[in-house]
Amino acid sequence: MGSAYTPGLTVSADIVVRRTRRLPIKGETLVAVGSEVKPDSIVARALLPGILQTIKLAEKLGVEAKDAPGMFRAQIGDQLTQGQVVAETKGLFGMFKQTVTSEFDGTVEAISDVTGNVLVREPSIPVDVTAYIQGKVADIIPEEGAIIETRCALVQGIFGIGGERVGAIRVAVSSPDEVLDAQHIKDSDAGMILIGGSGVTLAAMKRADELGVSGLIAGGVKDSDLVSFLGYDIGVAITGSEAIKFTLVVTEGFGYLAMANRTFQLFKSLEGQQGSLNGATQIRAGVIRPEVIVPISTETAAAHLAAATFELKPGTVIRMIREPYFGKIGTVTELPSTLQVLESGTEVRVLKATIAGEGEVTVPRANVEIIAAD
Repeated sequence: MGSAYTPGLTVSADIVVRRTRRLPIKGETLVAVGSEVKPDSIVARALLPGILQTIKLAEKLGVEAKDAPGMFRAQIGDQLTQGQVVAETKGLFGMFKQTVTSEFDGTVEAISDVTGNVLVREPSIPVDVTAYIQGKVADIIPEEGAIIETRCALVQGIFGIGGERVGAIRVAVSSPDEVLDAQHIKDSDAGMILIGGSGVTLAAMKRADELGVSGLIAGGVKDSDLVSFLGYDIGVAITGSEAIKFTLVVTEGFGYLAMANRTFQLFKSLEGQQGSLNGATQIRAGVIRPEVIVPISTETAAAHLAAATFELKPGTVIRMIREPYFGKIGTVTELPSTLQVLESGTEVRVLKATIAGEGEVTVPRANVEIIAAD
């Protein structure tokens, strides 16, 4: 039971994922179970009521409120277009007529002989939900959305910003410990998902934002650079809704931390393929991980062996999530069954792991997370 609450971070070349795509309000589901969808396929749509606008008919005509409805040329339910003449006075001897035109496109909803006003409802505002990933519809949620399933390569990050985007994968650096800088980003990278190594600089983020790059993936990012780029400190709030033109996903943590080699090699094997990514992150209850999803072909899937595991045992690859080894990757060598006393006097379960450059270390099990991989 010692591993029951060990958090997991998935890095897999072959895994089946499902993503629920749901409208914020009741609407209409547009797909059927089994339908093939692309990331930009609309799976559900709702219509938000348009803004209710007022035409001050009596005031504009210079007549009493009770007389205004008789001069109005349309009826409730009629469609109006901007600039359309909707009312006109008789004038004097056919001259000096006063006309009123609609300032809006919309539907006549009410005509009042008390206020002399006409209420016009502007066209409904469509709210669409796309599939986000390429795959098939596994199930539908009537009037709300659908559940999309795909077999893919999946890389979950530890932190991210920016919303859902798609693009082709390009590895922009030569090694997992190289920092992604502005000079690595080409003019042709607009719409691409760029893979860095140990980090991404402030200059690279600015260049990506200007160029319209879809995503930046790297081992880490400096908190000070994020604050400078965004103009504010994110704090502990859920991310993903930032007003930026690209999505950033970091796989290791804050600072410059070399991307795990298996993660870097996986991205290299996916170069040129279309992927979906989302930087939304929540580290409190109801954890949300940023992710990169790249659908794989049936042939590729058939070539892979068993899927990922989250079992904590000797040989399991883990990441340290607290000091003094924060962000470092290790391999479990032993899982002592007895509790050990920390300097604080607390008794906890620990594990032993080897870390490159550190040798074998002993750390509390609560200070690590599993990196699930094929």
